[in-house]
Amino acid sequence: MDKDLEKLTYAQTPGCEVSHMPDGFVVYQVAKEKVHYLNPSAAMIYELCGTKLTVAGIAIYLQKAFALPEPPLSEVTDCIGALVTEGLIEPC
Repeated sequence: MDKDLEKLTYAQTPGCEVSHMPDGFVVYQVAKEKVHYLNPSAAMIYELCGTKLTVAGIAIYLQKAFALPEPPLSEVTDCIGALVTEGLIEPC
């Protein structure tokens, strides 16, 4: 596993209003007046970004939560990249 991913953590950016829905989250960025719809997997990753878990830690958490044979590291990395691009999370 990449040593950088073992240390890298993210936090939710301020100024977002989160609504929990049965099929994920709706995140509203107040300053940008922009709405984001997160599916259940993306919602879980978004929520875990507020816990100080590393990228690798999030992948391991999801592996255990969904009884996966391997941590979904590339999927978590891709999702985190998209959340960063949209301004919903930031490195900390």
